[in-house]
Amino acid sequence: MSTTLTPPEADVGARDRAIAEDKAADSRAKRAKLVHYYGMPLFLLVVTIALLLYIQGSELDSIETRALATDVQLDRLQQHLLLTGVSTFFVLLLAIPLGIAATRPRVRRYAPIVIGLGNAGQAIPSLGALALLFFLFRTIDWLPSTGTIPVVVSLIAYSFLPILRNTMVGLDQVDANVLEAGRGMGMSNRLVLRRLELPLAVPVILAGVRTALVLNVGTAALAFLFGGGGLGETIQAGFQLNRRPVLIFGAVSVAILALLVDYLAGLVEEFMTPRGL
Repeated sequence: MSTTLTPPEADVGARDRAIAEDKAADSRAKRAKLVHYYGMPLFLLVVTIALLLYIQGSELDSIETRALATDVQLDRLQQHLLLTGVSTFFVLLLAIPLGIAATRPRVRRYAPIVIGLGNAGQAIPSLGALALLFFLFRTIDWLPSTGTIPVVVSLIAYSFLPILRNTMVGLDQVDANVLEAGRGMGMSNRLVLRRLELPLAVPVILAGVRTALVLNVGTAALAFLFGGGGLGETIQAGFQLNRRPVLIFGAVSVAILALLVDYLAGLVEEFMTPRGL
């Protein structure tokens, strides 16, 4: 004998199913959020512990012990972070204003030239750019031919394009109706740029900054070739001395640093993105 649900009973069953589906969706969202925020730090922690255990388990000779000394590696890490931070800071000062200027109606016709300069900087291989700048600095007497400055200049040239291009793309994709509404409210062009265009373009611009940071971390590993220091010296020492623990420590350290910088930049990007975007 079949039973049929009356309309109130059917409504209760549908409501219960909807509540159960909402709870399951919330549970999935919480798990995804936990993985998003804690997955990468846990992974990097596991890799770091595994690297340290590998180094401690290796029978290091006196040369390897000196090369992997804590004070030496901390000094090289500081140099690496300095190169990355300084070069990214100057890229921001140069690329974002140029990207803004290239999207203004009066100078938009010069945008291909600006993009071409950025493409030229990134099209040249990083080692080739370093070598060219090294040669250029050596031909000018009052410029230092080795050290931090030539490396920073090459890092600026190499990471210039992502921030420049993303600034232009982010500003160009802002809805024209939003801009017209702002002008209709009496805002000047400068006010529209500051209060509407730039806040709406922030996610795209920050994505370019994130890319530039990761590029600079990786490229700074070549700074040792020109006296700039950094973790690349550990990698080079591993090659020159034919010491595998030193080589592995240097290479994995650069990889960990790049992933950590990318993760932190992603958090900053998420925090600075206006709500609703």
